[in-house]
Amino acid sequence: MSKQLDGKIALVTGGTSGIGLATAQELAEQGARVFITGRRQAELDAAVDTIGPAATGLRADASVLADLDKVYAEIARRAGRLDILFANAGGGDMMPLGAITEEHFDRVFGTNVRGTLFTVQKALPLLADGASVILTASTTSVQGTANFSVYSASKAAVRNFARSWALDLKDRGIRVNVVSPGPIRTPGLGGLVPDEGRQGLFDYLASQVPLGRLGEPREIGKSVAFLASDAASFINGIELFVDGGMAQV
Repeated sequence: MSKQLDGKIALVTGGTSGIGLATAQELAEQGARVFITGRRQAELDAAVDTIGPAATGLRADASVLADLDKVYAEIARRAGRLDILFANAGGGDMMPLGAITEEHFDRVFGTNVRGTLFTVQKALPLLADGASVILTASTTSVQGTANFSVYSASKAAVRNFARSWALDLKDRGIRVNVVSPGPIRTPGLGGLVPDEGRQGLFDYLASQVPLGRLGEPREIGKSVAFLASDAASFINGIELFVDGGMAQV
């Protein structure tokens, strides 16, 4: 039986854990050949083992342009094109307004905004006409969050990239959409606070979600797979909130 992504070539940046890994697994299960990037070789190798034979790991930092060049050269050599790009690499940490430093700002915007921009720009020669580009934003793109202003601003920028790039790429039929997760049970979410505060954070965030729980990484993966598929062929420029209703009510 054919799968909805049979024969597709996909790249997932930041694919070694959390949402990126779960999405790469979902794309592979739907029939895609998946390239993933990560900064640490051991984690990259473990992720490839988890995903299976459809996966290829490429060590890269999405905020380093020379690394991106190497990634796309390797994909060109091995596959010749890209049908799906999930520009997912990113992150951030909490910092109150009075404590924000240049290093904090440059690091968060360097990965989330600069990295996303050049991940997509440098993919353009490889992207097939009619390809699907999905960017990772966050419910913070539309909600204020105390001590999280730099991260939130970076995700608002990512959301607007999709609006503009959908117009830039319309002549090639390339769709650009954003998936904006709510609180998802990932290592990154848990890492926002010391270990002893993790369960308290999870419980608090779950209480803010109308469904009363955190999301799971695979729930984001399934949403990305949908946006990447022909089932979403007339969906373009949207922000798909996968947040249990957190930013919707």
